[in-house]
Amino acid sequence: MKDNQAKYPQLRFKGFTDPWEKRTLGQTTTKAKSYSLSRDVERDHETGYRYIHYGDIHTGVADIVTEHTKLPNIEPANYDELRVNDLVVADASEDYQGIAEPAVVVGLPTHLVAGLHTITLRPSSASSLYLYYLLHTDSFKHFGYQMGTGLKVFGISWSNLSKFTFMIPSRPEQEMIVKLIESVDNLIAVNQRKLAKLKELKQGYLQKLFPKNGSKFPQLRFAGFADAWEQRKLIDLLNQPITDGPHETPNLVEKGIPFISADAIVDNRIDFSRKRGFITEEYDLQCRKKYGPELYDVYLVKSGSTVGKVAIVETTKQFNIWSPLAAMRCKGKTNPYFLYFLFQTKENQNQVKSKASNGTQPNLSMRELEQFNVQISPLHDEQQKIGAFFKQLDSLITLHQRKLEKLQELKKGYLQKMFV
Repeated sequence: MKDNQAKYPQLRFKGFTDPWEKRTLGQTTTKAKSYSLSRDVERDHETGYRYIHYGDIHTGVADIVTEHTKLPNIEPANYDELRVNDLVVADASEDYQGIAEPAVVVGLPTHLVAGLHTITLRPSSASSLYLYYLLHTDSFKHFGYQMGTGLKVFGISWSNLSKFTFMIPSRPEQEMIVKLIESVDNLIAVNQRKLAKLKELKQGYLQKLFPKNGSKFPQLRFAGFADAWEQRKLIDLLNQPITDGPHETPNLVEKGIPFISADAIVDNRIDFSRKRGFITEEYDLQCRKKYGPELYDVYLVKSGSTVGKVAIVETTKQFNIWSPLAAMRCKGKTNPYFLYFLFQTKENQNQVKSKASNGTQPNLSMRELEQFNVQISPLHDEQQKIGAFFKQLDSLITLHQRKLEKLQELKKGYLQKMFV
């Protein structure tokens, strides 16, 4: 760290005026024992001993470890065990952002041991949670990128990790910072649970409001509808054959018409921030001889690792698509939102994946897609009712998703402004 580093954070609690002091991780922690315990030591039965594998840190299974955290079981042995307030960091990652990603022990679920590719830090003169949040800051991530070694797998040693230099406040100020960020973390956790429940609720309704192929009646139905559902070929629901965008790679330009592909289909929506780039007006006109997007067109990813993802056009802004997207137009013949949600059911998602050829990458023929058997309500009013119901549920999910993203941005801001 440079000598001209700021001595105070951008944001500070009232009543604290003491200067922050420069420290290294080597000065504020000591290295404790970790073991080369890999996945093959795990046991399915309760043993009274658990361990933290670096993979569990990267997946969030081991994060803020409490007495209730479910970690893998291992056989008992004469281990040096972890203590409350220990930090366990992953010393290897396929992504440099994950170098020295931390877990912190605030409660012991049982006898606990640090396993493969971990470094155990035992704080001696700092709050363990303060250090845990410090290791999530951009300044530490940048340090990890600079000090990490390796090509396909990034790694960091204790000798390099111990050199990380930072400014640290008094213990009372550390505790205030931790308390604030913990409160945001708790709000994030609450909203994550709400979002998960809403998504689970949606999946339940998708199963109950759409019958399985071959079944004439769904499990759950809106009042006033009693007609049997019918099995149709997908092409019968559309007012034109399925098409796609150009198969050649376009020349992208700095400004022009947004051009999207499969990577812009995120959470079954079009994310224009993930566009491939821009194409010229001339190239867009050329593309439109084959296909031009219209409001309420339904897209299905027909090739690549995300095959099966769907989206619906909800904008009148001009854009165009590349060939990995299959474009289905049903406006005036079938309710577009009914079709959009029909392809989000597990049964039709499984149908897509089973029909996609398994070469280097999955690929689904548009002509084969047109021949899919699907169950539909013959009543347009029922289709509209189902589409509107799921659209409203999606709006609620999006609202909670945005609230969660704002809380995550708030936390990120605090990590930038309350640490030096």
